Amino acid sequence: MTPSPSPDPVRRLVRVRGRVQGVGFRWATAGQAERLGVRGTVRNLLDGSVEAVIEGSPEAVEAMLDWLREGPRTARVDGITEREETPRGEKTFRIAD
Repeated sequence: MTPSPSPDPVRRLVRVRGRVQGVGFRWATAGQAERLGVRGTVRNLLDGSVEAVIEGSPEAVEAMLDWLREGPRTARVDGITEREETPRGEKTFRIAD
C-alpha cells in the first residue's frame, strides 16, 4: 500500500492589526511557525501592523491562521486580513527586517 501524497501547499499573506509591535509578536510567530511546520516570513509594517506570509499544508496554514487571530499573551489582536497567494516553495520561516 502506498502512502497518500501530501496535499499541495497553500500560501497566505496575512496582516495582523492591534497591539502587535513591541510585544514579541514576531518572535512568538516564528516559534509557532516552527512548531506547526509552516514556512514564510513575518515583519513589522510602518503602520503598526504585522505582516506574515505563511506557506505549508492546508491544515498547518489553517492552524497558523487560528493562532494569528489570537497571538501571544503579550499582544492584543484586533483583527486579521488574509489573501491567498500562489505558493513559492518557501524553505524556512524567518523574521524579516
